[in-house]
Amino acid sequence: MKRRDFSLAASAAAASALTLGTSSSWAQAAGFKEGKDYAKLGKPATVSAPAGKVEVIEFFWYSCPHCNAFEPQFEAWAKSVPADVVVHRIPVAFNASFVPQQKLYFALEGMNLLPTLHVKVFRAIHVERNRLATDDAIFEWIGKQGVDLAKFKEVYNSFTVANQVRKATQLQNEYDVEGVPAMGVAGRYYTDGTKAGNMENVLRVVNALIASSRKA
Repeated sequence: MKRRDFSLAASAAAASALTLGTSSSWAQAAGFKEGKDYAKLGKPATVSAPAGKVEVIEFFWYSCPHCNAFEPQFEAWAKSVPADVVVHRIPVAFNASFVPQQKLYFALEGMNLLPTLHVKVFRAIHVERNRLATDDAIFEWIGKQGVDLAKFKEVYNSFTVANQVRKATQLQNEYDVEGVPAMGVAGRYYTDGTKAGNMENVLRVVNALIASSRKA
């Protein structure tokens, strides 16, 4: 993984400035440039959102320090989007060692545990220094969170999670993800901190791309 030196704004005032405008004229006024602030995919990526919805994806890795720093800002932004925007997180795998954390994310999602444990995974890795890089390390940690460990193992090792991991890696490749955190919009656009300058600006670019996609 290429680790980028993203600058992150932490103030509530900065977060509130990232609310999404509803007019496509906002995107035109923003002045973001294809090839500089974002890339347009040569071939559209797979989209799972229903017709009439704009799909936005955050590509992340639990062990990435930049993803950990970006998470509160992204979470606040995701809660502010309009009803016609569908937001997904996709855990990436740049090599096979990433797969246990992909499975961890999808198992938590399958058991409806993301609201309570998603942020705790980041904390375990980046504050408590528990790498959670192997099946056994993950199972040991999960067992301490008040989760039914037998059920978690069943979901973690299920065909459903294996298929989600496969689709996640496929989508990562379709968007040609270069590093994380990164974001994809409507199966057509890709941006990250290197392109946009910093992660606060990434969300501004995404807002503009949403408005443009809605108009299209």
